[in-house]
Order: sequence, then C-alpha cells, then structure tokens
Amino acid sequence: MRELLYDRQAAFEYAKKWAFGRNPEYYDFSRIGGDCTNFASQCIFAGAKVMNFTPVLGWFYRSANDRTASWTGVEYLYNFLTGNADGEGPYAEEVPLDRLEVGDIVQLGRATGDFYHSPVVVGVSGGRILVAAHSYDAFGKPLSSYSFEKARGIHILGVRGQ
Repeated sequence: MRELLYDRQAAFEYAKKWAFGRNPEYYDFSRIGGDCTNFASQCIFAGAKVMNFTPVLGWFYRSANDRTASWTGVEYLYNFLTGNADGEGPYAEEVPLDRLEVGDIVQLGRATGDFYHSPVVVGVSGGRILVAAHSYDAFGKPLSSYSFEKARGIHILGVRGQ
C-alpha cells in the first residue's frame, strides 16, 4: 500500500463548488437526518481520491443504498478516520481546534458527548476557523457563529492507496 498526499486544495475547491448545491452523483440526505457528514465525506474524497471498500467498517459511497455508515454518520466518520490504522483511504487524528487546517473536519456536539454536525474547514486565519457545511448550507462561515457545547477537530494525516 502506498502513502498518498491528502490534497487540501481539492477538498477546499469541492466545498466551494458544492456548499450551496448538491452534486447529482450523491444522494441528498437533508430530509432524512441531514446531509452534513455526506458533504464532509464528499469533500474528504475530493482530497483523498481513495475510498475504503471494507464492508461495514470501511468508508465508501456507491449509492444511497450501497454505502457505509461512516460516509453519512457523524460518529461513524470519526471512528473510521481516527481508527483507520493501516487500511486504504484517509486516516486522521483528533486534535485541538487550533491545529486544524483547510480540508480537515470539525465535529460539533452536546455536553453529553453526542456529536451531531460535521462541518469542513475551509479557512484558518488568526485563530478563526471558517467552515463549509450542508443541511444548513454554508461556506466561509465562522465556526464561532455556531451554537455548540463541545467541538473536536479531526486532522487528516494522509491517505493510503494501491
């Protein structure tokens, strides 16, 4: 398996292009639980260009009915990215928010530790994090403008592929 670079600029460009629209290649989950993590996965895939087709525990999307929970579920995406120790696709680590870069993910949650939203980082400047998201469509929105009790940063370290 080869080590590949995560193309942060490609993730950014994808987020910019589709933040206020829907790519017809992907189902829009907005009306059935939210589209934020689906959009985050699309952005990550734009930068990674590699999916992990491991049944159940991988990270892939072929159609609305042929995908892993990690493609669309907040907690499942976190588990895949931070737990992908040696499999194909992107891998990441949880980091403090001040270590995030463009193309990384922020997950917002309640004090109980229940995380419910996965915006994509599209800008970092002077300690200010700007994000893009679906469900409540946004691009370049300050993270500080969201209401949340907890936040965790997911920093994409790299990608593995054949």
